[in-house]
Amino acid sequence: MRIIQNVVSDRGSKYAVSGGACGSAEDAAAFIKALCRNKKFAKATHNTWGVILPDGTPLKADDGESGAGMVILRMLEREGITGEIVVVTRWYGGKHLGGDRFRHVQECVRVWVESRV
Repeated sequence: MRIIQNVVSDRGSKYAVSGGACGSAEDAAAFIKALCRNKKFAKATHNTWGVILPDGTPLKADDGESGAGMVILRMLEREGITGEIVVVTRWYGGKHLGGDRFRHVQECVRVWVESRV
């Protein structure tokens, strides 16, 4: 598991991205559970995630951040990344971000992809 913190900060909301190997729905659930053992992540407003399993099956969860899981999946598809879960975590800062939240999710995934090299 790799965690990259303080990726984006906007109007009080803070974002982090984490990820690692994931070969099944059970692996995804275990990854989220392990991430949330860290109190900081357990108390986050949203832990949205996406993964394309090695067999090509897409899985995602928005965790209340409607549409964010699909943004992650689309970026993983575009990059051809399979077998890796990517989790974008948001701590809500008190102000609504509107559509900017999707740009921030994209930025987090971009940082994750670039850190893989």
